[in-house]
Amino acid sequence: MTGKRLLIYSHDSYGLGHLRRCQTIANHLSSLHDDLSVLIISGSPVVGSFDLHPRVDFIRVPGIVKVDNNTYAPTALGVTTEELMEIRSVIILETARRYKPDVFLVDKEPLGLRGEVNDTLIHLKQAGTRNILGIREVMDDPARLREEWERKGAIDAVDNLYDEIWVYGPQAVFEPLEGVGLADKTMQRVRYTGYLRRAVGAFSDETPDEEEPYILVTAGGGNDGAVMLDWLIGAYEADPSLPHRAKIVFGPFLSGDERQGFRDRVARLDRIQAINFHTNMEAMVEGAAGLVTMGGYNTFCEIISFDKPALIVPRTHPRLEQYIRASRAQELGLARMMLPDGDDDAGRMAAALHGLPFQPKPSAARLPGLLSGLEQIEILFSAAVAERGRRPVLATTGG
Repeated sequence: MTGKRLLIYSHDSYGLGHLRRCQTIANHLSSLHDDLSVLIISGSPVVGSFDLHPRVDFIRVPGIVKVDNNTYAPTALGVTTEELMEIRSVIILETARRYKPDVFLVDKEPLGLRGEVNDTLIHLKQAGTRNILGIREVMDDPARLREEWERKGAIDAVDNLYDEIWVYGPQAVFEPLEGVGLADKTMQRVRYTGYLRRAVGAFSDETPDEEEPYILVTAGGGNDGAVMLDWLIGAYEADPSLPHRAKIVFGPFLSGDERQGFRDRVARLDRIQAINFHTNMEAMVEGAAGLVTMGGYNTFCEIISFDKPALIVPRTHPRLEQYIRASRAQELGLARMMLPDGDDDAGRMAAALHGLPFQPKPSAARLPGLLSGLEQIEILFSAAVAERGRRPVLATTGG
């Protein structure tokens, strides 16, 4: 085998956050290492739509959809969840066996979806691969995360199957694993990187819009963005004097009925445009006068990368991730948070939109190491590859 190999696993089939984070890391490392190849394993139906470095490729495992916080269902007809999970697990393990990565980077879920990467982690650890868990700077309320990880057996997996945990944010913003119940030796292997800096379309021919500024409204994947979108559109309906037009990106997973309802309302307004999906959100963020968003991880990275004033309307169910991030962002002077309370919500949103372009930018907070994530990941990745070269391969059983 020549060159370096990085295998990335992104579990989610429903949403964009995990995949976009993996894409950013893969593209950055590939740009710096001429002898690196990267393979991403994902269940996302839109994985092929993203701009990837020429030495980054992907394998799409059969899709499965999150029904609620603990329940998943196949997207393919005539296949049970158990059958589908077995198929996915076999594909992941066989890919790892044949690809023989130096580093295996698992995004967010220590054992993968319903434990589907457990056997792969065991195999690769025996083979000398460095297993890395990469997580957001905020996962959930720590007490809730501990209960979830205990139920899934994830605490034992993190303690015994992983070499390091990379936290994609500054320690000063949040410590997502404090109080979760990991062993002291494991906590000593936690590395905080800072947020992942974003840039406009490094591997795309697309250029940013050159037109009058606008308010960018983004609901991430869109599957849980209806409340924020309804509130935003209601503000434009209530106040025709809003100075900036709005561009809404619904997200590919907003339900058809909700999308059509919003489109009908937008059609009656001359200050709002709406699209379903955009593969180069960085270009749209760069041209915006400000953002209204739910505050998912990737959008927050874009807010601070392009130094844009932002109004965050976080979800509070089924996880508190966005609420915690938005609360800390407001405390640190990085963004403003608003929650609907039913008391003249449209008027409150309209007032916030009038003031949004004049909010302090995130750079005014002057937080050290805020956007050092990609640089730190490069250092950590290079060290992991070097350590892999010194690690003895253990005897394995089976084929």
